[in-house]
Amino acid sequence: MTIEEIYNLVIMTGIDADFREEKSIKDNLSRLKEKYEKMSDEEKEEYDKERLENPFSDTRILFGDRKKEVKKILVGIDIDGEEMLLAKTMGDVDLVLSHHPRGIALAGLDDVMQLQIDVMHLYGVPVNVAEKMIKKRIEEVSRGLSPANHNRVVDMARHLGVPLMCAHTPCDNLAAKYVKEKIEKENPVFLEDVMNVLKKIPEYKEAIKMGAGPQIFVGNKSNRAGKIVITEMTGGTEGAPEIYEKLSQAGAGTVVGMHISEKHREAAEKAHINVIVAGHMSSDSIGVNFFLDKLEKKGIEIVSCSGLIRYSRN
Repeated sequence: MTIEEIYNLVIMTGIDADFREEKSIKDNLSRLKEKYEKMSDEEKEEYDKERLENPFSDTRILFGDRKKEVKKILVGIDIDGEEMLLAKTMGDVDLVLSHHPRGIALAGLDDVMQLQIDVMHLYGVPVNVAEKMIKKRIEEVSRGLSPANHNRVVDMARHLGVPLMCAHTPCDNLAAKYVKEKIEKENPVFLEDVMNVLKKIPEYKEAIKMGAGPQIFVGNKSNRAGKIVITEMTGGTEGAPEIYEKLSQAGAGTVVGMHISEKHREAAEKAHINVIVAGHMSSDSIGVNFFLDKLEKKGIEIVSCSGLIRYSRN
């Protein structure tokens, strides 16, 4: 496969696993194209045109020849200078794949948070309420990202001559879909039951050995789970803390997510929502692994690093 084929595959895979309907994703792209056509020449020159075709702004080819054939990939949850040097030292790595966004993909992280509006609506929060809360949080994330050194590792890739890409939300979509289906199939009643479902998943089982397995952050194992929602496994980054109250009003009893800040934990507790944090690196690994399994079937050799718990389901 070429780098471009890998890129196209991850986008297609992300769309297939998205909580939104494919038509909704395509409609969003159509609206963007309509807006683009109405822009001035100067605005079109400045616009990131890849957003017109790719619904996941945090997933990009960051450096390298798109037509380059790939036989071996170094993959990590976070790729920085050390991992790029490792790839160069190995000598036969054709592509480095980061899960977390880097470069222009990191700068566009706030854009994919629009997905959270649809996920909240899916779980019963009125779309206008979800939109107002999430858009406020999107603006906050955008301001927070503005001073970051986005291109640091991309510059490193360029100097070393090692191709680099990142795949974020598509892989998070795969993880969220998998965990959601697992929980729905088991239909757990108590938080302890939810934990037992998670602990059967290989990546979480391995994370437990590292002291980073699933934990109950709000509630206790004897609490009834109620309606379990998977609202914090995809959509860029953490949403608005105010959303827990609205989820509670919509009938949610337990949120299962990758991670949670203290501010968000307090908001969930105040809203009487149980929270289970499945684990960040382990949850990321689930989604990345499902995508890597597709590449493995194509004959590509996978080398894991930087927090990736590699588990092949092939």
